[in-house]
Amino acid sequence: MAEETSQARGGVQSVERAFELLEILAAAGPSIAFGDLAARAELPQPTIHRLVRTLLNLGYVRQLPNRHYALGPKLIRLGESAARLIGTWSRPHLAGLVERTGESANMAVVDGDMAVYVAQVPSPHSMRMFTEVGRRVHLHSTGVGKALLMQLPDDAILALLERTGMPAASANTHTTAPSLMRDIELSRVRGYAVDEGEQEIGVRCFAVPVPDAPTLTAISVSGPGSRLTLTSGSTVTPLLKRVARDLGAEYEGEAAG
Repeated sequence: MAEETSQARGGVQSVERAFELLEILAAAGPSIAFGDLAARAELPQPTIHRLVRTLLNLGYVRQLPNRHYALGPKLIRLGESAARLIGTWSRPHLAGLVERTGESANMAVVDGDMAVYVAQVPSPHSMRMFTEVGRRVHLHSTGVGKALLMQLPDDAILALLERTGMPAASANTHTTAPSLMRDIELSRVRGYAVDEGEQEIGVRCFAVPVPDAPTLTAISVSGPGSRLTLTSGSTVTPLLKRVARDLGAEYEGEAAG
């Protein structure tokens, strides 16, 4: 039945299964035992053995000394290339946000249990927020991170926090799950997240999810709180949502093509 479904979609079952294993490995964190991999994949063990052996030979999976499995180094090159491409086609959208708001615009995606910045257009102001592309940050203490968490069910958020902890980046960082969950629920209701100096004192950030992206994605506008005030959110957040919809439509167009 699974093979018939795959063929009906025009796909190749073995390729779909290989990518499913890679996604399980990515979600598992640093590594995973073969038994746990088999349980999550819900596939016959001989099938998983063949797929894992192929991925090992190609360098997309590696086996650790404790015989657990982890993502392989060959994926780094693919990830870096994908990040560059994302930055290239998203840059005009982010540049439009900077032109309209005067503040820095960012795009981030989920990378394991963290957020990684994949694109940024800096503000023209001399005093501005600058984040290096490729920087990884915790989800609970950043605007983009909370906009990514908004897209997850509550039990998945709590499981993630259990794995990562909630280290304080500043005096304003949420350090307890109930406090963060209240913030996430408010963010879902209004459709955007706010970082009130939670990553860096004196900095404010508005962030929204990007709909229909192939992986959890968010964009944000950030700047000094003296310029990017809470009142300005009534202007900034509609712009962010419009750009997020445009980006989501481009993702859908690429997938359809």
